[in-house]
Amino acid sequence: MTTTRPRDYIVPPDLQGRADRDRLWGVIRYAAAIYSGVARLGQHPPVQPVDRDLHVVIERKERVADGAVSLRLVAADGGPLPRWRPGCHLDVLLPSGRLRQYSLCGDPTDRSAYRIAVRRIEDGGGGSLEVHDTLRKGDELRVRGPRNAFPFLRSSRYLFIAGGIGITPILPMVRTAQLRGADWRLVYTGRTRDSLPFLDELHALCRGRVRVRADDEHGGLPDPADLLAGTPPDATVYCCGPPPLIEGVHRLLPVDRPFHYERFSPPPIVDGTPFEVELRGSGRVLPVPADRTALEVVREVLPDVAYSCQQGFCGTCRVRVLAGVVDHRDHVLTDDERAEEMTICVSRSRGGRIVLDL
Repeated sequence: MTTTRPRDYIVPPDLQGRADRDRLWGVIRYAAAIYSGVARLGQHPPVQPVDRDLHVVIERKERVADGAVSLRLVAADGGPLPRWRPGCHLDVLLPSGRLRQYSLCGDPTDRSAYRIAVRRIEDGGGGSLEVHDTLRKGDELRVRGPRNAFPFLRSSRYLFIAGGIGITPILPMVRTAQLRGADWRLVYTGRTRDSLPFLDELHALCRGRVRVRADDEHGGLPDPADLLAGTPPDATVYCCGPPPLIEGVHRLLPVDRPFHYERFSPPPIVDGTPFEVELRGSGRVLPVPADRTALEVVREVLPDVAYSCQQGFCGTCRVRVLAGVVDHRDHVLTDDERAEEMTICVSRSRGGRIVLDL
């Protein structure tokens, strides 16, 4: 999931609070519209999200670090693939039926192929093991996208912070910042240098702007203050990696600093309350503790229940709600869908029991 610091504000209809806008405000709006139009002349047209299935073939599979492989995907019909921008990901349907999201980490200007990279996780949901152990060159996959949940915004200066496989959405951002002539720096952290994907590629791009911080060379995990040391006050910060890394960086940044991040694992539950879910198919009632999700509890008795992102933005775990009042915390369902369904990876009960069509 990607998050940007909220900057919500409401412009009054009139500078003096009158019901009708005054002339000064009209002039300001007109000037702002002209400026915005001129500023957009030098930009590429926005890439619309692609909400359709694509059939791709694995053209190449290679090891890119200890425990990490990359897949180069080409269109099954040999044609160009849909355009994408830094921060985009693909929904990948694996042969087992598992649906997983993987960031695009290739060259955004290359429409001949997509590239994704996957870290092997022994105790995960099985998707990474399937990619590592089962997929081969020549296999055909169905993917959906590209979608962008981590948009890369224009700035004159950037600080990128990547932890391990978190480099995947960051790498295209670095390439684009370099092409735009922006002032950028990358701090790349991980257990060892050998565990860091695409390290040689980054050094070839611009060695002097990349700082590598390996845990085994520094006696342990990084101090967020050290990662932020020397950052220009006007730099926009992009971060992707383990939750402790993101939270540590977020905590130390000034509140007015532009900060964008993406998680590859579910965030901790900090404001949950206990509730119950009833599975209509079996009649079983399962207690959901304050610090666990309904998905975790349901999977203990229904291990094959579908899920993917565990952050409420893909919709894979949506389930029909037969009774109960839901505290919706997802980023994918419409109001009409929320009247009948919930994403059990993040949403909870507002009080009392939730009856699920499972």
